[in-house]
Amino acid sequence: MPNLASFHPQIVHFVVALLAVGIALRWLSLTGKVPFAGPAAATLLLLGTIAAVLAVRSGMDAHGPVERIPGVGEAVQTHETWGHRTRNVFLAVAALEVLGLVLARVRPGVRRWAEVTSAIVGLVGGVALYQAGEQGGELVYSYAGGVGIRSGDTSDVERLLVAGLYEQALVDRARHRSAQAADLIEELARRVPGDPAVLLLRIESQLVDRRDPQGALAALQRLTLPADNRRLRIQAGMLAADALVAAGRPDSARAVLRALVAELPMSRRLKDRLTQLGG
Repeated sequence: MPNLASFHPQIVHFVVALLAVGIALRWLSLTGKVPFAGPAAATLLLLGTIAAVLAVRSGMDAHGPVERIPGVGEAVQTHETWGHRTRNVFLAVAALEVLGLVLARVRPGVRRWAEVTSAIVGLVGGVALYQAGEQGGELVYSYAGGVGIRSGDTSDVERLLVAGLYEQALVDRARHRSAQAADLIEELARRVPGDPAVLLLRIESQLVDRRDPQGALAALQRLTLPADNRRLRIQAGMLAADALVAAGRPDSARAVLRALVAELPMSRRLKDRLTQLGG
């Protein structure tokens, strides 16, 4: 069987959608008031179980590189455990659904028993499915499991590092560890040289972390931004205004903002900042 590691995120979304709707339809079918609910439930639960089997296989193919990340191993194991439980419960549900389909005509009473049991076991499976999804989400969003390494593209790894450096710099800044924040931004600028957005972050760090408004203003004067990038121009203008205020030149800050507001009248950020400075 081919390696399914790269398809794990896509497959698990199908698992959640198919099985969750299948469980709901199976319970709805027990009321006898919605004729299509029974066949639809059987179809979705069988397809969802097949997807669950593939999800476990693709997860096993993908777990090696993720598990080797320091501190992630236990989270990977927990996610895998719930994934296996989900697959196993829904294999039982699928067996009950097949039994109900086979006995639909010859043993209607047994079919009803199979459908009711499937609905009950499906609820247990729903709990396992939720836990597997919860643990998978924690693995990705709390531990960055698979982020930047799933595709095997080294550019993705670099983007992961950029995100980590930036976010940790913000954390250090919020905790008043200015020197550490500045060092991380410097490392970010070294890793991504020439990127205008990163250059602006470096200038911001010079102002905020190193308390050097004159140096920040000098760096802004040397900076060339894409003329068509409205967001970066607004960011640079706001940064220039902050640096001018920090340097004791509020009149110049207002002049910079007025010029930008005249050029970009739709920017609420610029207008609000100008108002804060007394217009």
